[in-house]
Amino acid sequence: MPAARVLTQRQLHRALLARQGLLERRDLALPRALERFGAIQAQYAPSTYVGLWSRLAGFERETLSRLLERRTVVQGTLMRSTIHLVSRRDWWPLSLAVREERRKLWLRAHGVGEPAMREAAEAVRARLAAAGIVARRDLDALVGRERAAGVGLWVDLVRAPPSGTWERRRADLFALAEDWVGPPAATAAEGVELLVRRYLSAFGPAARGDVASFTGLRAGELAPAIERVATRRFADSAGGELLDVARAPLPDPATPAPVRFLPTFDATLLVHARRTGLLPEEHRPRIFSTRKPHSEPTFLVDGVVAGTWRLDGGRVTLSPFGRLDGADRRALEEEGERLAAFAA
Repeated sequence: MPAARVLTQRQLHRALLARQGLLERRDLALPRALERFGAIQAQYAPSTYVGLWSRLAGFERETLSRLLERRTVVQGTLMRSTIHLVSRRDWWPLSLAVREERRKLWLRAHGVGEPAMREAAEAVRARLAAAGIVARRDLDALVGRERAAGVGLWVDLVRAPPSGTWERRRADLFALAEDWVGPPAATAAEGVELLVRRYLSAFGPAARGDVASFTGLRAGELAPAIERVATRRFADSAGGELLDVARAPLPDPATPAPVRFLPTFDATLLVHARRTGLLPEEHRPRIFSTRKPHSEPTFLVDGVVAGTWRLDGGRVTLSPFGRLDGADRRALEEEGERLAAFAA
């Protein structure tokens, strides 16, 4: 068997940027874009909008709000028990893929028995069948705050607009998933396979541990799906195995990378993408810490985190980690003006 092609960190870095629409904004319909990007984290609604604005050509805030209302795209708690925005088509496969592992983790962490959670789920299902949409405070009153926090693992819930939008940022309205998007049309095994495919297409080439980190599933659970999905094998500079799917972009490492603004919670900065060097390790404590669990919004220069930004008084203010040359600063200021206009 021939030796696997070795990919440098620079090649992995440019591959990530290309697949995430950060080398060139993509001209894609929003549901298709979410599938290509491996979903978008949605804990804080404005971050979802900014992340899409940085990745999609001509993206407007009204587009996402409208598609949420039309149920073409869906918000719900999925991978790593984190709120994600996904296409309607991906909702059930991804939800079923991670459901059992998330249940196990929740039961271990909270010490509540599964019978009690099933009882709470039936109460929530009955309330939603009657009311259609229920606020989080009403779920707390119905089954208690602790059980309400995990009941979505026993009765599938989605976040219902207008909550979780730019206009109403707190994602605290819930609906039954089967009412909102229709009944499940996939199995858990099919969901795991799709989840692996989505991850490698959006973030690969990647190691097996990276797939596990992103999905929140154990390596043993993922192994069969990885063997079916990963049709390309590479090696990193240390000789470790990297997995990928056919026809996914591997651009020239010399491809120029424009300046870009990333929001809080952007998945490209999490540990599953550490191999790419997009976030230099010396800066990681400045972006993620126990005092700032929401992370910091960042900007990229040549595809690398070079500082943080904030929107203040209708303007984007830059806080670079080091000196910026004149051309990069001008490009950031121009992009910042566009971002401020988008947010206005």
